[in-house]
Amino acid sequence: MLTYDSAGFRLGGRPLRILSGALHYFRTRPEQWPQRLAALRAMGLNTVETYVPWNLHEPRPGEFRRLAELAGFLDEADRQGLWAIVRPGPYICAEWDNGGLPGWLTSRLGRRARTSDPAYLAAVDRYFDALLPAVAARQVDAGGNVLMVQVENEYGSYGSDAGYLQHLADGLRRRGVTVPLFTSDGPEDHMLTGGTLPGVLATVNFGSAPEAAFEVLRRHRPQDPPFCMEYWNGWFDHWGEPHHTRDAAEAAETLRRILAAGASVNLYMAHGGTNFGTGAGANHADPPFNSTDWTHSPYQPVTTSYDYDAPLDERGAPTAKYELFRSVLAEFAALHPEQARFRSETTPRLPELPGLLGPATVELTERAPVPFGAPVESAVPPSFEELGIEHGLVRYTFRVPERRPGLPLTVEGLHDRAVLLVDGERVAELARSVAGEPVTVAGGALVELLVDSLGRVNYGPHGGEPKGITGGVRHERQYLHGCRAEVFDLDAPLPELVTGDGGLGLARGVLPLDATGDTYLAVPGGRRGYLWVNGFLLGRYDATGPQQALFCPQPLLRTGRNELVLLELGDAEPRFVELRTEPSIGAGVP
Repeated sequence: MLTYDSAGFRLGGRPLRILSGALHYFRTRPEQWPQRLAALRAMGLNTVETYVPWNLHEPRPGEFRRLAELAGFLDEADRQGLWAIVRPGPYICAEWDNGGLPGWLTSRLGRRARTSDPAYLAAVDRYFDALLPAVAARQVDAGGNVLMVQVENEYGSYGSDAGYLQHLADGLRRRGVTVPLFTSDGPEDHMLTGGTLPGVLATVNFGSAPEAAFEVLRRHRPQDPPFCMEYWNGWFDHWGEPHHTRDAAEAAETLRRILAAGASVNLYMAHGGTNFGTGAGANHADPPFNSTDWTHSPYQPVTTSYDYDAPLDERGAPTAKYELFRSVLAEFAALHPEQARFRSETTPRLPELPGLLGPATVELTERAPVPFGAPVESAVPPSFEELGIEHGLVRYTFRVPERRPGLPLTVEGLHDRAVLLVDGERVAELARSVAGEPVTVAGGALVELLVDSLGRVNYGPHGGEPKGITGGVRHERQYLHGCRAEVFDLDAPLPELVTGDGGLGLARGVLPLDATGDTYLAVPGGRRGYLWVNGFLLGRYDATGPQQALFCPQPLLRTGRNELVLLELGDAEPRFVELRTEPSIGAGVP
C-alpha cells in the first residue's frame, strides 16, 4: 500500500521517492512500448505516467474501443520494472484534441461540460464504468503496479465546481480505486483553491523555480509531500510558429533542484511521441499573440509531432537532455539509496532502435476523387458533430439565387479551413478569423466550400468548440439556405485509386521495401493536407512548419508493397513523397 505524509511517500512501509516520466500509450505504437519503457527505466526512473483520452476510447456515444490498450501498456510497464501513475480525466488537456473530451458530448453540452451538470456526469459515469476495471485490477494494492490515480486535471485553471470534483473522486472510489487519489494544478493560490479536494493529495505543475512552487504548495497543503506532477522540461509546437527547445543543462539543473527540495517528480514529457491521425489539439492565445500563418487569429493549432524537446525524441532516440537527466538521477540514487527504490533491481541498458530507412522518393501515380458520402440536405450548414464526425472533410454546397448582382460572400464561424469553389473553379482558401480579400459571387452561382478541421482547443475557456461551418454563409447580408453537406470521414476505409491526373482528391504511391525501419515522410511542394501509410492516418502536414516531415514508425510499414495516400488541400499538386532520415523541424513557409 502507498501512503504519504509531509515527509514523503512510503510503499509497504518503506520510503519511496517517485521518479516518474510521462509517456502516453496513445502517442506511440504498441510495438514500441517495450523499447520506450525500457529507455525510461535505463534513465533511472522508477515510474511511468500516462493520460487516458476519453475521445479516443468513446468516439461515439456508448461505442467503446481500444480499451485494452491501456491495460496492455500498464502490463508492459510492469514487465519493464516500472510503477505507473494513471490520469483518466475525464479532461486531460495534454495538447490533445478537446483536452480528451468527446466532441459529440461538448457540442451538445457546451459550458455544462466539466461541471456537476447531470447529463455530463451521466456520460462520465458510463465512461468510468468501461475504463476503470482494468485500472483497479492493476493497482499495487492488488499486486499490480498502479501507484496513484488522478482526479480530473488542472481544474483550478478552469473552474470552481467542488461538487464536480467530489463526484469524480467518489466515483473512482466506488469503482474500486483504492490507491491514493491526487489533483494537479499550477502553483498559484487561485488554482490550488479551485482545483483541490480535502483528503486528496495535491501536486503542482511547473517548468522552473521549484523552490517557489513548493512553497506555495506547502502554504496550502502542509500535510502533503512535495510532488511536481508535471516538470515541463520542454514544450510543444504550433503550426506557423518556431520549434521550441530548452537548454539541456539548464533543464537538468532544475531537475536537480526539484530532487534537492525533497520532492517526487514526473518528467513531462520523458517521451512525447506523435499526435497520430487527428489527435492534435489547439490553444487559444490571449493578445498579444504571434504567428506567421494565423496572424490575425489567436487560434493556435498543435503540430502532428509531439516531440516536446523531451529527453527521448519523437523517434525514441536519447538526446543530450536524456544523458544529463540520467546523470542527475544516478547522483540522487547514490545519495539516497533508501528512497530511490525500483520495482526491479535490474537496470536495463538503453535499448536499440530500429534502423532508419535510407532517402527515397515515392511517385504519386494513382488518383481518385474524394469519396464523399451521401448528401445531407439542411436549411443551414450542419456542424461536423451534427453530421456524426469529429474531424474530416465536408463539402458544403449552396446555390446563390438568380437575378442579383455580384456581392461579397462571407463565411461565419469557419472552423477551421476551407477551399472555396465557384462554379467548379477554385477561387480562394479561407481560414478561421484570418482576414483575406473579399470574394464577390454573382447570382445563380454554385458555391462549394470544402471544409476541414484542425484540433479543438484543449485548454482554457474556449474548449468544446464545434467544427465545420458553425455560423452561416451570407451573400452580402443575406444568409444562403438550402445547404447540401457531404462527408469524407478520415477514419473510413480508403477507396480504390486509378491512374489519373490533376484536381483535388486522393493520390497514391507505392513504396516497395525489402526490410522495414523508421522514416520521416515529407511532401515537397505540398501546402497542407493528410497522409496515410498502409491505411493508417499518420497525421496532418502543413508547409507553414515548423514540422516539415511526419515521423513514420517501423510498425506501420511492411516488407513488400506499402501504400502512401495523400490528400492535398492547398493550391498545389505534389507529385512525390520523400523518405528522409531526419525530422526536419525548422522554419516553415509563410
